Amino acid sequence: MTTAKFIRTAIQVPDAQAKVAAHVSSGSIEKVTLEQAHSRTLADTIHAPHPYPFFRRSGMDGFAILSSDTIGASSEQQIWLRVIDEIPCGYTSDQPITSGTASRIMTGAQVPEGADAVVMMEMTESKEEHGEQWIALKRHIQPDANITPIGLEVHEGQLLLEAGTIIQAGEQSVLATFGVGQVPVYKRPKVAIFATGTELLEVDEPLQPGRIRNSNSYMLRSLVVEAGGEPVMYGSIADDVDTARTKLAEALEHNDMVVTTGGVSVGDYDIMGDLVREGNMEMLFNKVTMRPGSVTTAAVVNDKLLFALSGNPGACFVGFELFVRPTIRTMQADAHPYLEEWTATLDNDYTKVNNFTRFVRGRTEIRNGMVYAKPSASRVDESSVMITIKDSDCLIVVPPEKKGIPAGEQVRILRLPTGHVR
Repeated sequence: MTTAKFIRTAIQVPDAQAKVAAHVSSGSIEKVTLEQAHSRTLADTIHAPHPYPFFRRSGMDGFAILSSDTIGASSEQQIWLRVIDEIPCGYTSDQPITSGTASRIMTGAQVPEGADAVVMMEMTESKEEHGEQWIALKRHIQPDANITPIGLEVHEGQLLLEAGTIIQAGEQSVLATFGVGQVPVYKRPKVAIFATGTELLEVDEPLQPGRIRNSNSYMLRSLVVEAGGEPVMYGSIADDVDTARTKLAEALEHNDMVVTTGGVSVGDYDIMGDLVREGNMEMLFNKVTMRPGSVTTAAVVNDKLLFALSGNPGACFVGFELFVRPTIRTMQADAHPYLEEWTATLDNDYTKVNNFTRFVRGRTEIRNGMVYAKPSASRVDESSVMITIKDSDCLIVVPPEKKGIPAGEQVRILRLPTGHVR
């Protein structure tokens, strides 16, 4: 047990993340239509090309008037104004408001020149004389009443969206409002995914004794999509170094990075553990002081990153969230590529003792304004367990050599991007 495969130097998670980050830079930029921009990462900072609103806008259905005409108006002394135009939303008037006149106006329509207030229809009385319409007001209307001024929401040149922003519904609305129909975004990095293990079956194959279906590849595919990458599935291969070497070379040639699952431990058939020590690779690390996933491995091949994750589902999941997701996000200039860290109150006792930092799958709840984190039951928190992944929205960070953590103690948690606080 003295070969390099068995003698591994474990490094801390932050150190491993830093080693990976040193080999990551922003990707290339492309333009997509606004319809295609949802969930993409903005590549350029966007400033307002014009104010918004860019015209004075009526805040209600009513009449555009000169407020000075209403000075002295009261129930005993009504002020009568002649209606000279009607302005639906989407139209403009070529009839300026002068003293003694008013224009019927709808909500959102452009206020005509000369008018400095809009009075709601319910505050007026109306009559018709000699084919002309008149309205009466019984009280003084303040200047600027019910008028949305130019630039109330946004001034020309104001920062709208920063590069690195993920475009969601609100960002779509902003881009559409300011006429950005072609959106500059970072290209989605192409991420090759393949699994190793003679025991693996394809999803549509019937179960066989001693064999399992290749679920990790599909989990990784979804995680890559959520992180903003473009997954490319390469299936699974048997435990053969030559086959893995050929598959890896093909994946590296056509993609921006490669993520594998399985074959990184120290057994005789753990082929990725052998492959990453070959001369054409710069191995960054092959052991991390974390549970699950201590055998998580990263290397650089032809200036492209290879992540060899554990074949255990829980360890594979944690390895992706700590190392692969930040890489994909950094390639798209995300200013905050790592999982968001919160402080929470532990909801149940956690009794395991570890010599490495443990990242425990858990779920958050908010009760009485406080965040609680509930770890998965210990019997289903093993690295080989798959079923709790779907129920988790955080990773609870348990420091090494901690003699268990009682319920009620404050803990660090890492929020999973797809989790929902309930």
